[in-house]
Amino acid sequence: MERDLTQMLEEWPFEPGKISVRVIEGKDGEPRIQVRLDLGLLQMHVAGRPDGKRPEGYDSLLEYHESHIDQLQMEELQNPELADEPEQEPEGFVEQDEDQDEDAVVPRFLTSEECKLLREEAQQYYHRYIALLVLEDYDAVVRDTSRNLRVLDLFRDYALEEEDRQAMEGHRPYIMMMRARSLASLAMKAEENKAAIFAIDEGLESLKQYYESLERPELFDESGEVQMLRDMRDALVPKLPVSQKAELRQRLDAAIASENFELAAILRDEIRMLGGESSS
Repeated sequence: MERDLTQMLEEWPFEPGKISVRVIEGKDGEPRIQVRLDLGLLQMHVAGRPDGKRPEGYDSLLEYHESHIDQLQMEELQNPELADEPEQEPEGFVEQDEDQDEDAVVPRFLTSEECKLLREEAQQYYHRYIALLVLEDYDAVVRDTSRNLRVLDLFRDYALEEEDRQAMEGHRPYIMMMRARSLASLAMKAEENKAAIFAIDEGLESLKQYYESLERPELFDESGEVQMLRDMRDALVPKLPVSQKAELRQRLDAAIASENFELAAILRDEIRMLGGESSS
């Protein structure tokens, strides 16, 4: 069997500083994504788990663990006495935060090995959504970034070790930015620039709330992800049709009437960027 990849690599040379991606047809007739790396090729399935595996019969380890959690919650609903006992907390449970019910406990059952495997799986999805971004398949980028955000939530809520709960948390702003960027790009493809700006604003608001939840609001303005979304927004605002000025002025008047001065300031800036000054 011929195993040497030299000819294939020579036919598709690596270009430093460029993410080279293509879609090919696999032997099974299904599409595959290929990424040219400096030392070879990375090949992934377009949907499902990128390596095509089905751990425990599920599309991914994430879905396997989410299904397990759903089953536990369903059993608790069907047998409420399980939630009332025992008085002594079982192994794998920890107390809720101070601002939550004092008697409540949170199930923690994801071991470090399980978290490690989930991180490795999330890395596969990261490689794929970067490739999908190059291919401008923004729907699929939203799918995979949303999926990796669920992984972070799973770690946060169910990992036994604090180290595992925090291991990928630093990636959350980047994933949130990529998701917002892709939603905006989808709207731009449909020539819906106003919807694109709305997607960016939602992404910025989510990032702001995230940093506030960390009690580090000052990091918002220092964030590279925030700056990227702001730059994207600044490039879009001048493309809005002039007819939208009237709508913005109506929203400005309503904001002032309701004494929402923060929103009013934002709307004034938008009107100015559209080329229409407001004296309100």
